[in-house]
Amino acid sequence: MVCRSSALAAFKFSFFEVISLQHSHVIQPIYAPKRAACDTEFSPAFYKPYEAAVETAFLTLCAARTQFELDTPYAVRSMTFRLKSPASLQDKLVRRGLAQDASGAAMLNDIAGLRVVLSSIEAVYRFAELLKKMDSWQFVLARDYIACPKASGYRGLHLVMHVSVCMERQRAVVPVEIQLRTPAMDMWACVEHDLCYKPVKEA
Repeated sequence: MVCRSSALAAFKFSFFEVISLQHSHVIQPIYAPKRAACDTEFSPAFYKPYEAAVETAFLTLCAARTQFELDTPYAVRSMTFRLKSPASLQDKLVRRGLAQDASGAAMLNDIAGLRVVLSSIEAVYRFAELLKKMDSWQFVLARDYIACPKASGYRGLHLVMHVSVCMERQRAVVPVEIQLRTPAMDMWACVEHDLCYKPVKEA
């Protein structure tokens, strides 16, 4: 079953990309985030499995959306995806006290990330149950920040899936994180992200 939307805007790895959910779509190939000359650990080769995993996961989301909206039309407001940039990845490794290399990155579940905004909290939980049953990945764990919000007030339901990809004739299992939110939760998260992670420019 093929998912369709009007177009995929230019992909921005520093943040999630919004995808219009219409009746026709073009999925453009994605590439590893641009890196500075000093980013020797997180080269394009490092990102290849994550690129393959996020592409596979996005197509699974498209199929799930089509199935879900047979009973709940227009419940899915947007679907977005990204790869964490080297700078963002290194910042998180520092915050977690992990090694600044691939061994430390292997401890993270959100290098490949997807986000789905749904019409209501009920739709969030129902869509999550559908995703857990999809055959294209293996459900690993859920973090329910709707029932138990973060100290910052952030709310959302996070699912971690293991996606199997083929890289140079070898199978690799790659974690991807799917964030499910309502429009209100998504707006709060965007404001929080800008306040917490965007540098403040002096006037």
